Amino acid sequence: MVEAHETSENEERDEPGRLVARPWTQWATLVARLVLAGVLFWAGWVKFREPPALQRQAVEAYELLPDGLAGAVGYGLPVLEMVLALLLVVGFATRFSAVISALLMAVFIAGIASVWARGLSIDCGCFGGGGAVAAGETKYPQEILRDLGYLALALWIAVFPPGRPALDRRLGL
Repeated sequence: MVEAHETSENEERDEPGRLVARPWTQWATLVARLVLAGVLFWAGWVKFREPPALQRQAVEAYELLPDGLAGAVGYGLPVLEMVLALLLVVGFATRFSAVISALLMAVFIAGIASVWARGLSIDCGCFGGGGAVAAGETKYPQEILRDLGYLALALWIAVFPPGRPALDRRLGL
């Protein structure tokens, strides 16, 4: 027996079995893509322009990764952020880019929560900088809430890809 799927108010059917987001969700997805892309690009660009030693220091401050891996993450993270931003702007591999962005935000949230729980006082380095700071200078709750917002955007994009306009739409993906 085939169970019928109820079409929600956010979905329409364009052919049997295929759900398509309503026009307002497609525009909302475009806005989500552009906001998340802007944040990712800015974060990546600022870090990319910093000296490699500072990129490494920001990752080492979390005290989560071995020294060799901290350097690779410090150098590679800005490039990953900027590539994800570019994919989101053009709307190519939208769902994949959104899922990777969501995973990245979850890792950032876990990292910030980890240093907070362990009593470390660091600047998250999310938008450049990073490293130890005075105990009263941390902003862990705000950083976690901010990244939860970005995680929500990434999840929206993953659920309602690709939005308008998007290369995925032109390619029929």
